[in-house]
Amino acid sequence: MHVQETQLDGVVVLTPKRFGDERGYFSEVWNKKTLEKLGIVADFVQDNHSLSVPVGTVRGLHFQSPPHAQDKLVRCGAGAVLDVAVDIRKSSPTYGRWVAEELSAENGKQLFVPKGFLHGFATLAPNSELLYKCSDVYAPDCDGAVHFASPSLDIDWQLDAEQAILSEKDAAAIDFADFVSPFE
Repeated sequence: MHVQETQLDGVVVLTPKRFGDERGYFSEVWNKKTLEKLGIVADFVQDNHSLSVPVGTVRGLHFQSPPHAQDKLVRCGAGAVLDVAVDIRKSSPTYGRWVAEELSAENGKQLFVPKGFLHGFATLAPNSELLYKCSDVYAPDCDGAVHFASPSLDIDWQLDAEQAILSEKDAAAIDFADFVSPFE
């Protein structure tokens, strides 16, 4: 497993080895012991799978507050997405900063997003599937969102924000400037 640090403490890009031949490839995408040796300790309890059909679909920026905050291990099973994590830990020197990584079925990269970060993605290819492991179950009372195009974040989503395809929840999300983080 290849590990690439990002500018945000705790957010890492993991690229599993692929063993291929003329039939395709095999890849071990998650192994608890392997990740623990890399310093990533997460007890995953839920797997999620989303399909976004049109290019320009944006899902996020989402978080779950304590006591149901989630670590996430995110990968793309089909298509391609721009995956984004934003630091919302109030005491962090990188509070409000973001990282983005292209995840695709072709490149096999995964993004580990720890508790205390907003998470979202934009589809770069049609029929993009995102698969992610979560360290806590979905808890509607702890669910929150920040608008993906918040001017104070200035995230380069690689798309025209006016043409982004959003859910009602994401379209109505608050601006980051008005957000009060539940994470110290």
